[in-house]
Amino acid sequence: MSVPEARSPSLASSSTAPSAVRRSHLVQAPGGTRDDPYFWLRDDDRSNAEVRAHLEAENAYCEGVLAPIAPLIETLYVEMVGRLKQDDASVPVRDRGYWYQSHYEPGREYPIYTRRRDADGAQAEVLLDCNVLAAGHAFFQLGGFEISPDNRLMAYAVDIVGRRQYRLLIKDLKSGTLFADTIDNAEPGVAWTNDNRLLYIEKDPITLLGRRVRVHRIGDSVDQDVLLYEEPDESFDLVVERSKSERFLYIGAESTTSSEWRYAAADDPDIRFQVFLPRAADHEYEIEHFAEDFLVRTNWRAENFRVMAVRIGAERDRTAWRELIPHDAAVFVHDFEIFNDFLAVSERSEGLRKLRVRRWNGETYHLAADDPAYTMHLGANPEMDATALRYTYTSLTTPTTVFAHDTIARANVVLKREPVLGDFDSARYASEFVWVTARDGERVPVSIVYRKDTPLDGSAPLFQYGYGSYGICIDPTFSSSRLSLLDRGFVYAIAHVRGGQELGRRWYDSGRLLNKWNTFRDFIDVTEHLVARKYADPRLVFASGGSAGGLLMGAVINTAPEKYAGIVANVPFVDVVTTMLDESIPLTTLEYDEWGDPQETRYYEYMLSYSPYDNVTRQAYPPMLVTTGYWDSQVQYFEPAKWVARLRELKTDRNVILLHTNLEAGHGGKSGRYEHLHEIAREYAFVIALAKGRLPRE
Repeated sequence: MSVPEARSPSLASSSTAPSAVRRSHLVQAPGGTRDDPYFWLRDDDRSNAEVRAHLEAENAYCEGVLAPIAPLIETLYVEMVGRLKQDDASVPVRDRGYWYQSHYEPGREYPIYTRRRDADGAQAEVLLDCNVLAAGHAFFQLGGFEISPDNRLMAYAVDIVGRRQYRLLIKDLKSGTLFADTIDNAEPGVAWTNDNRLLYIEKDPITLLGRRVRVHRIGDSVDQDVLLYEEPDESFDLVVERSKSERFLYIGAESTTSSEWRYAAADDPDIRFQVFLPRAADHEYEIEHFAEDFLVRTNWRAENFRVMAVRIGAERDRTAWRELIPHDAAVFVHDFEIFNDFLAVSERSEGLRKLRVRRWNGETYHLAADDPAYTMHLGANPEMDATALRYTYTSLTTPTTVFAHDTIARANVVLKREPVLGDFDSARYASEFVWVTARDGERVPVSIVYRKDTPLDGSAPLFQYGYGSYGICIDPTFSSSRLSLLDRGFVYAIAHVRGGQELGRRWYDSGRLLNKWNTFRDFIDVTEHLVARKYADPRLVFASGGSAGGLLMGAVINTAPEKYAGIVANVPFVDVVTTMLDESIPLTTLEYDEWGDPQETRYYEYMLSYSPYDNVTRQAYPPMLVTTGYWDSQVQYFEPAKWVARLRELKTDRNVILLHTNLEAGHGGKSGRYEHLHEIAREYAFVIALAKGRLPRE
């Protein structure tokens, strides 16, 4: 088996930590004025040579500090690549008479997408070879593709910067040629009309939120594209979709706590949209068409959501709504999938994601699971007349498995289990799902995995991961890369802290806005519990989080730095107050319902109480590896850069703090199947080296 080579560092390494100069900059706010001495590191145009030089110096220092463990990083990378089946392929999915599939070729970074007509002897045709599309680009991401209703055309979205400003292109699948039509600064999601016009979303070039829905006719100038809808509220983002029944087109406008959907007939030449139900504070809903009804997932009088049905045209009359899946205070409804014979519902109870089947005659049952910590997800199910439900199942010890569940016989067929090459044997590993009592009495769920031969006597190193924002659940899923930690004696734990939605909407609400401190305290309480129960050596506890999970890391080390032997913070959101005060920063206006509006004193003061950058103090901090992406549109690179500068200025220890900026990527890091494994290998090598005392001090 050939292993893709690691890229050599582009800079000479350095043994000297960069020291950013201080330059006074006053940040004005109704709650007060603050001096931000590292504000100068913000370069919106990515053209300031001094800023670029500082980031390059940080990268050189990072390379220099990690140079002694470069062989370990390479060993981990080789292990991770070695577990992957290089010529892997997805399970084919049937849609409109074609079987769609993706596959990898050995040693290549990106998938190849194909389709084959559902007929004897039909040959597969290549839709997209992402390796060809990525050629010559340091970064590449396919945002997705949509096939026209007549199967002749394909619209697809690409990002070659990492800033999630996609270019839309259209391909003639009969000739294989591209049309001259290109649409820039768009969202990746599109929807076709029945007569092959394309609905797409134009982004605001500053906030990067979806602002306008336009329709494009092939051959017309993009400048002539008709505006169908413009969103007036900058706290909302947009999506466009085509109904599974193919009868309707949708425009969805969504904020953190409110939504509004419009629908139009897919065959309407004038594409006339009408509002399903006007937006209202704290009402979230989404719709899908079935027969003469719309099915609605809604939190109207249902904190954890329920599924209701209403006749098309009667949706404004709430008395006409009929309940299909009732509200349950102990069950959170995530989403659903409609079939002609049944409804599949993705839900969560007792902290775990599960699947329920409800036949239209009212018969209901849940799919079975075999592990204490697991997750089930609805799979690709584009055809409504299917009698089998495709879904995925995974756990901390079970590789992702695709099932076809026969809803008549109630029997499962395994379509594919993610291959893990080498000597992997799931029987060597054990997982647990435990509950930790937090300091205020709440019970916090924790997923744990380790090798069965790892001693649970208080001597093992612990790698604890957390997120805890936006209602996003960090489910207990399998990772073949994680085996490199487990096989070296680490216990791995996911703390399902408040701010996620693992225990329903209440769990989310109790970890956002003026309840955000619960997120941080939960994480620390989980650490204390795992140490007390001998899962970990108190001197060998490492923690990691990314994006809003990086905020979690920053708050935790300001509060309890002595509890952690090392921290990894990936693309961390750490400059909360300054960012939320600036509406010109992408996505800020969408965030008020999550963090609060700092123009209001109560939110300003509360944010200021936990903002990691603002609360760095003169104390000892653990060793840290901080990563960011130069082109990140979600957490701008200058937040972690400023944070690291302030940490270096104020900390009282000699522990290393490393900042690595991927100068060719955004929020998701490196693109490609293998490239991102370099980043995971570096992260794992960092904590392994710390556990073994193999990293130098400053």
